[in-house]
Amino acid sequence: MADIAPLARQWKLLHTLSARRLGATVRELSDELGVVDKTIRRDLLFLARTGFPLTETVLEYGRKSWRIDFPSGVPPLSFTLTEAAALYVGRELMLPMAGTDFGDGAHSAFRKIRSALGDGAVKYLAKLAAAFHVTSSATSDYSNHTAIIDQLMIACEDSKVAFITYQSQRATEPVTHEVYPYGLVHHKGALYLVAFAREHDEIRHYKVNRISAADIQAQQIPVQRPDGFDLKRHLTDSFGIIRGSGVTQQIQIRFAREVARIVREKTWHPSQKLTDQPDGSLLAEFSLDDLREVTSWVLSFGPQASALAPKEFVHAVTEELRQTLNAYKTQRTVDSTSRKRRPPK
Repeated sequence: MADIAPLARQWKLLHTLSARRLGATVRELSDELGVVDKTIRRDLLFLARTGFPLTETVLEYGRKSWRIDFPSGVPPLSFTLTEAAALYVGRELMLPMAGTDFGDGAHSAFRKIRSALGDGAVKYLAKLAAAFHVTSSATSDYSNHTAIIDQLMIACEDSKVAFITYQSQRATEPVTHEVYPYGLVHHKGALYLVAFAREHDEIRHYKVNRISAADIQAQQIPVQRPDGFDLKRHLTDSFGIIRGSGVTQQIQIRFAREVARIVREKTWHPSQKLTDQPDGSLLAEFSLDDLREVTSWVLSFGPQASALAPKEFVHAVTEELRQTLNAYKTQRTVDSTSRKRRPPK
């Protein structure tokens, strides 16, 4: 476990101390986590300075033990019945973290809540939770990316340069890039790294699933993030995670009456303007700097949505439809030819 990433190691350190009411010595902790005593001492001091209730006690023969000890007057971390029930009902929200250290911690907490509440109460909460089901369709599994995500978070928080091994959708093999991480974005069940790519001299987005390795150099001068950089503002003109040229366009879409209410029920983008039409249809307008994601979104409504403006947007939608139709025509031709060549029984 010597190569365990710092944040993951510190999480395990807190988990170990939480399970030992009488505490543990530095040597015991270093043996359990597989790192040298110096690393454990540094982690403990860091966590204490951060605000976690850790105290050091001198034992016999001068040995020192660390344990979790809430200050006088502050009750140990606990929950009321309704707080515990609410957390248990919301356990499905932690499913994307399954397999990670955080997911394991949540699973342990839910197991304790079940034990405290009893079978009857748990069955009742299970029925209640069913009314708030969270779908997990097309969500990403990051159980094998715990260390990578940890390294990326450290690089973001400490303004460090990261070397990531990345294979884009079109690439045939992975390539190592030097990047300056700015933050992580969760979009449609997947994580994306927003970082400045030195070789391209621009900010790029990297899908975390496609990062097979991430490394931070121990000795570095902190990277200076652009003044006023904000992730939310950075993505303001995108329809999700893809950024364009930075030049916004006014997008217009007409939705048929049958789906107008569905569109009206959500805020799809901060710039959206929805206008009801006399025939019951809905005119939607957005200010965006890229057409790719909004094109896919319009196509998902089938014939109930029509691209109106600008011309580039209309062309993008019609071209997707044309290619889709050609693909079906080609497949029908292949199927027909195959049937003709099939020998009679």
